[in-house]
Amino acid sequence: MSTFFAEHAWLVPVFPLAAFAVLTAMGKGLKKTGAWIGTGATFISLVLSICIAIERLSSNAPDYSKQIDWLHIGNLKLGAGFEVTNVTALMLVIVTLVGFLVNLYSQGYMKNDERISTFFAYVALFTSSMLGLVLSDNLLTFYMFWELVGVCSFLLVGFWYQKPAAKAAAKKAFIVTRIGDLGLLIAILLLFWYMPGHALDFTTIHNVFDTQTGTIATGITTLIALLIFLGAIGKSGQFPLHVWLPDAMEGPTPISALIHAATMVAAGVFLVVRTFDIFHASEVAMNTVAIVGAFTAIFAATIGLVQNDIKRILAYSTVSQLGYMMLALGVGSVTGAMFHLLTHAFFKALLFLGAGSVIHSVHTQDIREMGGLGSKMKITAWTFGIGALALSGIPPFSGFWSKDAILTAAFDKQPILFIVGVVAAFFTALYMARLFFLVFLGKPREGQQAKESSSVMTIPLIVLAVLAVVAGFIETPFNGWFGHWLLGGKEEHSVSGVVMVISSAVGLLGLYIGWLTYIKGTIRRDSVSSRFPGLVTLLERKYYIDELYHFVFVKPLQGLGKALEFFDEYIVDGAVRLSGYSVSALGRLNTRLQNGQVQAYALTALIGLVIVLLAIAGRRFW
Repeated sequence: MSTFFAEHAWLVPVFPLAAFAVLTAMGKGLKKTGAWIGTGATFISLVLSICIAIERLSSNAPDYSKQIDWLHIGNLKLGAGFEVTNVTALMLVIVTLVGFLVNLYSQGYMKNDERISTFFAYVALFTSSMLGLVLSDNLLTFYMFWELVGVCSFLLVGFWYQKPAAKAAAKKAFIVTRIGDLGLLIAILLLFWYMPGHALDFTTIHNVFDTQTGTIATGITTLIALLIFLGAIGKSGQFPLHVWLPDAMEGPTPISALIHAATMVAAGVFLVVRTFDIFHASEVAMNTVAIVGAFTAIFAATIGLVQNDIKRILAYSTVSQLGYMMLALGVGSVTGAMFHLLTHAFFKALLFLGAGSVIHSVHTQDIREMGGLGSKMKITAWTFGIGALALSGIPPFSGFWSKDAILTAAFDKQPILFIVGVVAAFFTALYMARLFFLVFLGKPREGQQAKESSSVMTIPLIVLAVLAVVAGFIETPFNGWFGHWLLGGKEEHSVSGVVMVISSAVGLLGLYIGWLTYIKGTIRRDSVSSRFPGLVTLLERKYYIDELYHFVFVKPLQGLGKALEFFDEYIVDGAVRLSGYSVSALGRLNTRLQNGQVQAYALTALIGLVIVLLAIAGRRFW
């Protein structure tokens, strides 16, 4: 079996990295030329990624890895390399395809921005970092790219740094995700300590934990798994570290489609998949992942019901869908998680880019200030509608098949979590119905001048809409090819007609209630808020999680910071200033004494003599 393209997989992240170097070296002068450099580099990576994936379509395609010696410290040897498996090949295609479409779309969305070359340079660096993360063959290099992805997220979320909200969101994202990253770092250190030969490569990790020979104690295994999951919680915006992701919508909308829909937030799910053998060896860790995922899914979905910012609704939807992926992993369905990661990347990127098309046209993000855009922005409306149906889990769109795979796995393993997933699916359909009906089918607003976006922005929407329709057919109850290919037939393919009926019914019910409320008018829009104003306020304030964190963590840390600032200013620096002042005062005194006047010298000598005599005479009294 040929491995030609797999052998050259290391080139996939090199092209965007080269684009970043060129764009950074040339500065702002490139303008639109810089945009094409970034787009072209990502396209080349996409072509190579597709070739790698096609090469691996054979059922017996061998995994390929190559490693070089990186560091030698005594008897310890650390390596660095890349690994191509079916999972990594799939991720390469997802990252480069969405990255290319976002680059193309950004040429229209960002064309009037004076820092457009800087924007594409940051995007290129992020893309390269994400691809390096995907290809890493060990946790050490994985962590390096993991942190570089976080830096790029900080740069892109805060790209419009002149806006205070953007600066605050960038800092918040960076700080909150560092909490999870610390957990991942500790997990890597523990693995380094306990693994045979201090090995950190994924192949050895798989061999050690898959055999369950008792090499590493169960308690340590659980601790390592939970610390790894803490890192995934931070990057994937899971409760309780979800607070950064909605605020990150302050960044340019194409970044929301790239980072917060298809790539960086999915890195947490990918991390758990890559280290899944560690989780599988601990029942406690598996249950924790499932419970946190299910809770996050319904928690974020309820908040999405009352948001009015079009991007924040989609942000909470992202948090919720990532919860579904974690739920799938917690109940043992790697196929379900990766399948939903794939379909979600397409329909959520579509929704974010569609939202960007709307914002670009009407210059507002508040859905209450929109209405009737469907007649003026037909391509955006139709493609956004397809994305909304896919997200709502309506058959035969892709989201239905992937969500059904997750709910089926939960139904078989954890029926209670299945119920939570079904309720979250209902809420998802309801808030997407509210969003779509208010924006595209509602009553047009006075003075609202809207027109369809340019073709460079609508073509990516059409491509993603097609993918949102057809991508789900690679894994259906009637065709289990995807799961068999992804894991080599290790995971059983289960089918449940009951789950299919229930998941379809709740999705359709959510859309129907949305139609009755926002189009038909049969249900009053304030029917819930008038009866349960406290509940609506609770959801609008996002369960007061931000306020709680501010009171419990931010203010005490700010107080500690002020106390340390006081100590540094008045104790440490005060001691230094006192020393300097004392020497300076002594110098000034000595200067006054050494003034060249004989009378002053005589007076000084006399005073000294008196002091000595007093000291000698006074000894009898001491």
